[in-house]
Amino acid sequence: MSREAVETVETVNVCNAVTGEVEEVERVVRSDEEWRRQLTPEQFSVARKEGTEPAFTGKYWDCKEDGLYVCVCCGNHLFSSETKFESGTGWPSFSKPVSDRNIRTEPDTRFFMNRTEVLCRRCDAHLGHVFDDGPPPTHQRYCMNSASLRFVRREDLARRE
Repeated sequence: MSREAVETVETVNVCNAVTGEVEEVERVVRSDEEWRRQLTPEQFSVARKEGTEPAFTGKYWDCKEDGLYVCVCCGNHLFSSETKFESGTGWPSFSKPVSDRNIRTEPDTRFFMNRTEVLCRRCDAHLGHVFDDGPPPTHQRYCMNSASLRFVRREDLARRE
C-alpha cells in the first residue's frame, strides 16, 4: 500500500484594512529565486535579505497622499496614510500598523544594536524596525523601508475590493 504525500498549507489571520474584517489567508512562501523574479534588486535586498535603503532615498519617505501601504512581496495590508507622520529620519514612519495581526516583530541585535524588527506576518518580508520614540498616543515609530512597501491610493482601494 503506497502512501500519498499530503500537502499542508499554512494559513494566517490578517485584517483587511478596507473592510475591517479578519480574513484567513495562505502564507506566502517562495524560494529566493522566485522572489528575485518578482522583485527589483533593491526590493529583494531589503525585503528578503533584511537590508536597509539609505535615508531620504526611498519612494515613500515624504509621500503625503491618502491611501494604504501594502507589502511589496504579498500585498498584505500594513500601514494607513492616516497614521503616517514626519519623523525627520528619512524613512516612512507610522504610529501603528493597520492591525497587529498583519505584522510580527522579532528582536534584532545585529550590528551591536538592540532593536525590534518588523516583518510581514503573511510572507515574513523585512519591513523595518519599531521604536518607542513616536508621537502620542502610541509613542511608537514604525520606521519602514519604502522598498518593502507598495502604496495604493485611497480611491483605487474601493475599486479593488
